[in-house]
Amino acid sequence: MTPFALFLFTLLALSSSCCSAIGPQNNRTVLALASRIGINYGKLGNNLPSPYQSINLIKTIKAGHVKLYDADPETLKLLSTTNLYVTIMVPNNQIISIGADQAAADNWVATNVLPFHPQTRIRFVLVGNEVLSYSSDQDKQIWANLVPAMRKVVNSLRARGIHNIKVGTPLAMDALRSSFPPSSGTFREDIAVPVMLPLLKFLNGTNSFFFLDVYPYFPWSTDPVNNHLDFALFESNSTYTDPQTGLVYTNLLDQMLDSVIFAMTKLGYPNISLAISETGWPNDGDIHETGANIVNAATYNRNLIKKMTANPPLGTPARRGAPIPTFLFSLFNENQKPGSGTERHWGILNPDGTPIYDIDFSGRRSFSGFDSLPKPSNNVPFKGNVWCVAVDGADEAELGQALNFACGRSNATCAALAPGGECYAPVTVTWHASYAFSSYWAQFRNQSSQCYFNGLARETTTNPGNERCKFPSVTL
Repeated sequence: MTPFALFLFTLLALSSSCCSAIGPQNNRTVLALASRIGINYGKLGNNLPSPYQSINLIKTIKAGHVKLYDADPETLKLLSTTNLYVTIMVPNNQIISIGADQAAADNWVATNVLPFHPQTRIRFVLVGNEVLSYSSDQDKQIWANLVPAMRKVVNSLRARGIHNIKVGTPLAMDALRSSFPPSSGTFREDIAVPVMLPLLKFLNGTNSFFFLDVYPYFPWSTDPVNNHLDFALFESNSTYTDPQTGLVYTNLLDQMLDSVIFAMTKLGYPNISLAISETGWPNDGDIHETGANIVNAATYNRNLIKKMTANPPLGTPARRGAPIPTFLFSLFNENQKPGSGTERHWGILNPDGTPIYDIDFSGRRSFSGFDSLPKPSNNVPFKGNVWCVAVDGADEAELGQALNFACGRSNATCAALAPGGECYAPVTVTWHASYAFSSYWAQFRNQSSQCYFNGLARETTTNPGNERCKFPSVTL
């Protein structure tokens, strides 16, 4: 097919997708699910409330749907006493065995669905989590077994007379080779034919959803000087017109969603319903993570909810009026998630259950009714030196282990800490660990090292050194 013919096919398919994107029965399902904003309930923290307390908090914020990253039996049993819709997940490490063996799928369903259904209102089983974002040889085996595993889970559900649970898999935006302008949306070449085609065929055949983890924060933050923050936060008065389709965009999220619609259309599937399995904005982060603050997080999530709960549904420029089930990420800040600081700061609640900022899951509350928030100070990139030091109150035994790790990779990292060295004194674990963390981070940051050290380190713009001991720093 020539590029022009492919583009013409895309336009024709999209022009008919408004009214035929979902059949009557699935339309009712989508409307019911989309009218109630969901929340992602992750548990990667050592300070989080119990499942019982967490579910009560989910009810308090009036979320309509909760998405789990497992099928925890305690949580599922507790959810049976609520009216919450529930999504559960097959872990990535079980996909190969389930994809290869119907008995393994039957066992998973017998263990994780049958004891709780229908009292617990399970509506989705998601097989894996962003499996196409990883590409080791083992990961590629998971790719090959993804759709077979999804088919076998559906077979098991249907064999037991369960027809009201949809099966899907959440993918990240990195499944696309191109996403801008939206009309250029195309899946990566390594997955388009071997994975995406059978996946889309499965989703289309089972009337399921294309689940997408979509975060406007990330493309905006790649160039916060030239990218407009208001456009990412649904606050812009300006628009963007796709040069190929003429579709007019007022926000970044719609651009990202439509790029997936175009990518699906190019593979012959223009009518599969979208669901947003994760979206949100970080309320804090590392010093270099521009725009990660409470004001932007509150603004994004409030506007997102208002958009997604509109009646009638707004859809996107490529699918006007299409409802989109949406899960906000996330319930809590999770302090044990690895990676940069934003990874641990997506929550809407503190661990004690108090709100980080006010939010209304119904979408009906006027923004003027929310409490005022502190003016953000990091909406422009920080310029200067940054050090990495031990957090206050860190356990000394754990600091000692992290110190050994930081000093063990290169002899140069901790040379100044040797007896008689310029940074040897004071001889405390905290002092030595802080120097080692700063030195390691400065030395290996270009190789993706983080100022984290299992939660024992933090960034600072205050020079921790002295006249004798000069701590290495990172210059932003």
